This record gives sequence, C-alpha cells and structure tokens, in this order.
Amino acid sequence: MKVRPDEKTIATIKSAAKKLTGAARREFQAAVTLDHCHESPRFAREVFGWSPDSIRKGLAEREMNCIIVDRPRSGRPKYVDKIADLQNDIRSLVDPNSQTHPTFDNTFRYTRMTAKAVIEALIQEKGYTKEELPALSTMRELLGKMGYRLRRVQKTKPQKKFPKQTRSLQTFTPRTNEVTRSRKHCEFR
Repeated sequence: MKVRPDEKTIATIKSAAKKLTGAARREFQAAVTLDHCHESPRFAREVFGWSPDSIRKGLAEREMNCIIVDRPRSGRPKYVDKIADLQNDIRSLVDPNSQTHPTFDNTFRYTRMTAKAVIEALIQEKGYTKEELPALSTMRELLGKMGYRLRRVQKTKPQKKFPKQTRSLQTFTPRTNEVTRSRKHCEFR
C-alpha cells in the first residue's frame, strides 16, 4: 500500500508547484513524484491533482537531462497580422476626423468616427470587402488599442473675461495686507 503524504506537506507542494511554469514546473513535479509518490504519475495525480502527461514529460526530461520544447500555442491570428496595411489605412481615415485632448491631459485622440463608419469607409475608399474586415466589436477594440476614443470633438472653451480692476471702476477696493477690524479671527481647537 502506498503511503500518502500528510495534508500540510501536500498543501506546501501544491503551492510551490503553482509558482513555477514550463520546464521548471515539470522538473519539480518529477522530483516530487520520485520522492513522495513512489515514481507513479497516477498516484501523483490522485494526491496533488497534476496531469500525468506533464509528470511523464518531466520524468523524461530528467532522464535525458535536457528540456523538451513545448509546442507553440496556436490561436486565431490577429487582424493586424492577417492584413498588413489595416492599421495604416485606419489611421489615414480617422486622423483627419480626430483631435487630441484640448488640454493635452492624455495621449488619446478623440474622433467622431464610429467603428461602423470606419468599416464603411474602409470598404468604400480603400477597397476592402466586408468579409475580410473584422466585426464591429473587434473594430472598436482595435480603435481603442490604436489610441482613438469615440467622443464628440470639442473646441477649447475660452476663459471668461473678467474686468481688470482699475481706479476708475466703481467696485475698486484697494488691497491691503492688514486685516480689517470688522472681521473676527476664529481659533480652531
């Protein structure tokens, strides 16, 4: 009968394994399997919840004394990678209809063009087909990543003009550094 490690040891080993990734994690899992699980990947799965395939791969790496390269992760290619000039075409359409923040507080460019309008302009002006362009939500996300924000383009508002105080102005009161006698000073406790 195989002796199972105590719960405290299991929790510590699981915590350590979560902090590692890739080949380092497989190496750690292989070492723990050899030391605590009687060299059985299935028993290690029962005790720690690890994949027996990754443990076997870790044991093989330990035996050969080299790292087995992981397969590249596959995923859907990005539209920017599929269509090389898409970002340049979007910029050429959106930049004339955009402006930076009036006070230059941030680096976003505000535009009046919606994602739907950008897609329609790409079809009409740049010759794209609807099938090769991204969906509306993806176009919104792409515009956001490119630094565009959909806002009404605002003009800078002029500051209100306040009349300068002159001696001829009826509301003129001379400024003094002295405290007037009508004001009372309050003390805060």
